[in-house]
Amino acid sequence: MAANAEDMVTLTSAENDLHDSNAADATAPDGEDFVITDNSALGIYEAAIGGRTVAGLVYNKVGNRVVLSATSVFPEFRGRGVAGRLIGGVLDELRAQGKTATITCPFAAAFVNAHPEYADVLDPAFPGSHAAAQQH
Repeated sequence: MAANAEDMVTLTSAENDLHDSNAADATAPDGEDFVITDNSALGIYEAAIGGRTVAGLVYNKVGNRVVLSATSVFPEFRGRGVAGRLIGGVLDELRAQGKTATITCPFAAAFVNAHPEYADVLDPAFPGSHAAAQQH
């Protein structure tokens, strides 16, 4: 993914891409699997469809907490639920590992606001921008 990072589009406008936050809408072409891997060397959770990297979620680890800072999707995969499916999958994995998340990515914050079932994964002391978005 790093070699193609310049081809990625950072999702910063939750208003424009909120429809992408519905994990159930994510589809893979030709029925191929959607796979999330942790590229810990680069600090990116990567989503692949049919073996091709299609999206990434940049993170930092701080003890038992993971700071989710930016979501990117290759342009040809935008609007297909890829970002939402990636964020939901990462949050599910963090929950399974007993870790918490701090969200500074605007799209991830919009995703969690739209999916309150993930609120338990947020770090109570450092929830990030999710808490600020809920107060408005």
